Amino acid sequence: MSSGPGADSAPAPAAHDTAARPKTSMFSSLKIRNYRLFFTGQVVSNTGTWMQRTAQDWLVLSLTGSASAVGITIALQFLPMMLFGLYGGVLADRLPKRGILFVTQSAMGLTGLALAVLTLTGSVEVWHVYVTAFVLGLVTVVDNPARQAFVSEMVGPDKLANAVSLNSANFQSARLVGPAVAGVLITAVGTGFAFLLNGLSFLAPLVGLLLMRTVELHKVERAPRGKGQLKEGLKYVAGRPDLIWPIVLVGFIGTFGFNFPIWLSAFVHDVYPSGPGTYGLLNTLMAVGSLAGALLAARRGTSRLRLLVVAAMAFGALEIVASVAPTLWIFAALLVPIGMFGLTVNVTANSSVQMATDPAMRGRVMALFMMVFTGGTPVGAPLVGWISDTYGARTGFAAGGIVSLLAAATIGLILARVGKLRMSFGWNHGHPRVHFVPRERLTTAA
Repeated sequence: MSSGPGADSAPAPAAHDTAARPKTSMFSSLKIRNYRLFFTGQVVSNTGTWMQRTAQDWLVLSLTGSASAVGITIALQFLPMMLFGLYGGVLADRLPKRGILFVTQSAMGLTGLALAVLTLTGSVEVWHVYVTAFVLGLVTVVDNPARQAFVSEMVGPDKLANAVSLNSANFQSARLVGPAVAGVLITAVGTGFAFLLNGLSFLAPLVGLLLMRTVELHKVERAPRGKGQLKEGLKYVAGRPDLIWPIVLVGFIGTFGFNFPIWLSAFVHDVYPSGPGTYGLLNTLMAVGSLAGALLAARRGTSRLRLLVVAAMAFGALEIVASVAPTLWIFAALLVPIGMFGLTVNVTANSSVQMATDPAMRGRVMALFMMVFTGGTPVGAPLVGWISDTYGARTGFAAGGIVSLLAAATIGLILARVGKLRMSFGWNHGHPRVHFVPRERLTTAA
């Protein structure tokens, strides 16, 4: 971890071993009371969030009959992050993160309750959903960096990688449960009750925040109010290769490699003609793989940039292979490792960037991280959708995989050069292995 604000001019840590730490137990962070309260609240609210996402898409489709309207809703929800994400990071560094989260989580709950009232009273129109999605996106601009940075205050640096992994496992578990519950509710009583339960689900994280023992939080010096803090954050990242290149890699993969709603729906409709049950199954398999990736990351307790690069290359390569799968079942089976490697990329990049960042800068750095990862969706999704419509779903999926693979290979070579390393290929018990070694060692071996 960097030692101060002037760390932007300091030499980067070794690119092959950022934040190497001993192995830890899979659930070690849950031994900390404050994090346990946070985690429990997030289990409930994440499930509600996935319920609302499912109900929201169904409601828009029911009101308009247009898939484009669903796309507009998603774009409106991500647009604020792309436009204002860095300002949210400035606020997260300047203000108490626990207080920020109490306000943002309350606001998120209110958006769910507002949609519930409009829907249950029969007054809802599509523009109501658009406005709610945009407001939710604005709240997320501040909530996301504050929530990401607050994890280190709860668990400290030694358990940060484990806690980040468990947060991802939490989110992916909710991804398995939330849509299923929403489907039952929509069928039985309508979308309004899904929105209502989501709004009420935010009581759990609010209670958890209130019950936390502030004396047990790891104190972090907040950035003072002043001019140029946004520019300072960008300069800090630009001067740190161990920060900027993982963020760039995540940007490429988030923009071009994570467009699964487009690809899976296109494959179900055009390549392997089937119904909504198959679409649900494919999403479930992706979630199972993602959950496995999160739990494996929690067990590792390390965040090596070498792992980030290799996982990103595997992710891109598997997408290319899946794009030419001859049968539905081979395609479906490949979605499990794709989900696992995709989540490994996300968790490894997240924890390695957090641990390499000075605590006083963490809000701004994580805001940039999330802005790059999710903010590219309004750009990448239409482009990937156009490729899939024009040249076919297989070509669109392959294009996303090719971009991800090339980005990972290029940035891996850049990180190796920065760390005075070289990429080495070898075999380990009959399996190919990619790793970085010092240039001197490779020269001696030759």
